[in-house]
Amino acid sequence: EEASLSLWPRPVRLMPLLLLVILMAAVWAENRDYYDLLGVSREATTREIRRAFKQLALTMHPDKNPGDPSAHDKFLQVNRAYEVLKDEDLRKKYDKYGEKGLDEQQGGRYESWNYYRYDFGIYDDDLEIITLDSGDFEAAVNSGEIWFINFYFPRCSHCHQCCSSLEFSKEMDGVIRIGAVNCGDNNHLCRRKGINSYPSLFIYRAGQRPEKFNGERTKDNLVRFSMQFITTTVTQLWQANVFSEIEKAFASGVSWLITFCSDTGGNISTFDLSESDGLVKVGWMDCTTEEQLCASFQVTTGATALYPPESALDKQDSILWLNTLDSKEIYNQVINHLPDLELLTSDSFQTKLTRHRWLISFTFGDRSATSNEHKKLQAFLRNDHIQVGRVDCTADSKLCQSLYIHKPCVAVFKGLGIHDFEIHHGKDVLYNIVGFARDSVRAHVTTLRPDNFPSNKKEPWLVDFFAPWCPPCRALLPELRKASIQLAGQMKFGTLDCTIHHSLCSMYNIQAYPTTVIFNGSSLHEYEGQHTADGILEFIQVLLHPQTLFNVNVIKLINSVLLMSRDYSSLPRASVDLTPESFRSLVLLGQDHWVLDFYAPWCGPCQHFAPEFEVLARILKGEVRAGKVDCQAHYQTCQSAGITAYPSVRFYPYRGTRRYEQSGEHINSRDANVITDTVRQRLKQLSPQLHNKLKVMCPRQMSL
Repeated sequence: EEASLSLWPRPVRLMPLLLLVILMAAVWAENRDYYDLLGVSREATTREIRRAFKQLALTMHPDKNPGDPSAHDKFLQVNRAYEVLKDEDLRKKYDKYGEKGLDEQQGGRYESWNYYRYDFGIYDDDLEIITLDSGDFEAAVNSGEIWFINFYFPRCSHCHQCCSSLEFSKEMDGVIRIGAVNCGDNNHLCRRKGINSYPSLFIYRAGQRPEKFNGERTKDNLVRFSMQFITTTVTQLWQANVFSEIEKAFASGVSWLITFCSDTGGNISTFDLSESDGLVKVGWMDCTTEEQLCASFQVTTGATALYPPESALDKQDSILWLNTLDSKEIYNQVINHLPDLELLTSDSFQTKLTRHRWLISFTFGDRSATSNEHKKLQAFLRNDHIQVGRVDCTADSKLCQSLYIHKPCVAVFKGLGIHDFEIHHGKDVLYNIVGFARDSVRAHVTTLRPDNFPSNKKEPWLVDFFAPWCPPCRALLPELRKASIQLAGQMKFGTLDCTIHHSLCSMYNIQAYPTTVIFNGSSLHEYEGQHTADGILEFIQVLLHPQTLFNVNVIKLINSVLLMSRDYSSLPRASVDLTPESFRSLVLLGQDHWVLDFYAPWCGPCQHFAPEFEVLARILKGEVRAGKVDCQAHYQTCQSAGITAYPSVRFYPYRGTRRYEQSGEHINSRDANVITDTVRQRLKQLSPQLHNKLKVMCPRQMSL
């Protein structure tokens, strides 16, 4: 009894110690930078962030540390860091404002340890499979390469089984690209592509309809399915056509790969060089019937050779003889032997770039594997009339220094001289460079330097102050290109790299990236809205045409007076604020029609639209309920609904059954009258459908 009494107070004495441990853990986490918490650099990619978080989740998860009272709080902080840094908008806010710019509840929930072990980041460690997201999907599938895409969901068991079948990617390496899209993280993209089951496997070819794979997911079946879309043509050569065909290809800078054989078709299949299509022409010659012709090439039978454009047929030292039938070896040998990009020097640079559009690869002496990949750019950009060349900055250092190019990069020169160019800051992969080149030549975005910075220009300029390592900065660049096309002739667009031009950025007190500033004569205006082309366009139109804003405000004022006839704040709101729980219970599972405004508090256009939405809520009162969802506070709800821009108006009709579709019907307007008319028109269309639905559900009640 004495022993039990002496032991009784111990838990009580331990309580302050436990509280101290928890408090120290919280202080430890709060004082640490999110990048430090995950162990990644500030320029880390989303994939690198996801991989780092997974490693921490497997060791720090409370399920693996049941005896540690601080494990939950520590893991919450790591989870919060991941949830913020994986999202481009949240990451931008964190980089600019720190934790003060974030919702306190972000990252408050996490999954079980088994989820992170078996379902999270399925393909992150597979180098043959490229993880695509909403930001680079279109650039990839429209690059000109053939893509095999696996749309999957992390919790789908069939997707894990499919993962092993995708080992066929090793066999298809050098033939097609293998990509994977996580529909858990990219819900809106997958719904836009019509994905309704997992895994869904598709072949994508630029300009053509995607083809779905429906068979048993074995390696052989996947290879056979993929191979039917390989379109390399193998040409039979004989005395009547051989020299004209070869000369025609050489004139276009295209090599010939010829197999000399004694049976039909040779030993070079379409499988071998599909990815080189456009760089080489593939042909075969029957040495049984064309014995003298084969002898003129100094071969008899059973040989394969690559003839580069600059070689004469009698110069054996420039011809590559292939002694392998392995497709990957053939592909690598051919790419290595193909002529390099045209070398431009300081003497020819200005003359070449004055009249034509060029994609230039700036290198610094060493030639890497990337250089061989760049050889394929000529084929992919030929139909876009974009020439491809290179500059060796080691040999022409003054030229590169004059352009402020200090490290290897790729840039598009738009045919207007050497000063109108844009540097590529995306992924250093072929599909991303091709997409950038095609977009850049159509857009009006210029890389700025001290000598062309628009500090004293009369015409309006949008200047994006950025850092290349900043993911939100890189995500903004394609949106700027879209906006520049819409505003051609009204506003000029430029980007300034603050990692190079420190003093110029400091002069304008740039403290976070990206910072977007409008230079309009002597006045400066910082843009802090959504980083989309639409948001930028609306902000600029208001700046350039302030009368538009005045008219809108007058209309809103009149509407407010008519509706209220006294102070606005004294009347109750007609719309309601929705949480994730009420969104599900009232909108998705309820029996009312709803029109919703998805917004963010920091979004300028959202603030302008708020009174307009309240007007339509009052007009539709009794017909349709109106609600608002704060996407900063309830990001996951908005992401599940496919919201990519603010404000977004969605109509959720009740059709007599539960609504499992979370995205609703998009209404592309911010005018109360237009939205009201659209909703009422939909209600008329739905009325007979709902009536018939009720008759089916309740025949006895309807007959009574």
